[in-house]
Amino acid sequence: MSIHFNADEVFQMAEQIERNGSKFYRRAAERAGESQTAQLFLRLAEMEDEHEKIFVRMRSQLSDEERKALVPDPQDQSAAYLQAWADGHVFNVRANVEEFLKGKETIEDTFQLAIGLEKDSIVFYLGMKDAVPERLGRSRIDAIIREEMQHIASLSRQLQTLRHQLL
Repeated sequence: MSIHFNADEVFQMAEQIERNGSKFYRRAAERAGESQTAQLFLRLAEMEDEHEKIFVRMRSQLSDEERKALVPDPQDQSAAYLQAWADGHVFNVRANVEEFLKGKETIEDTFQLAIGLEKDSIVFYLGMKDAVPERLGRSRIDAIIREEMQHIASLSRQLQTLRHQLL
């Protein structure tokens, strides 16, 4: 039995992924202490916050048809399920931050990790795009993917700047 999500549900997951990303970067900033590195991570957290706002705005523009639930949810368990899914797949702060950020990483290592996690989020959205029927807004998922690609481009530019400073 396949599971289909509507665009509203996918945007809920996207919002959770962005919240998780923001937590990841704030944790990285805490580990960096009072430094320029910490400031960089805080700016990245703010970028995640901005992505979340973009997804909230995009979600608010969905039609009633796109918001329609595919399965009755009388006990409102869908939201909890979607949050658990997003928490477990991308930017899993509860488990992965401790695993990935042990305090020995360089800022370059952390940027590379962040780029990898952003790529994972794109893979997540590509998979979710297939789960959303076209009539319920599949094309809107492309907008999420474009936003994440812009985030990777921004991270990559910052990493290049850092590498040039280290030379």
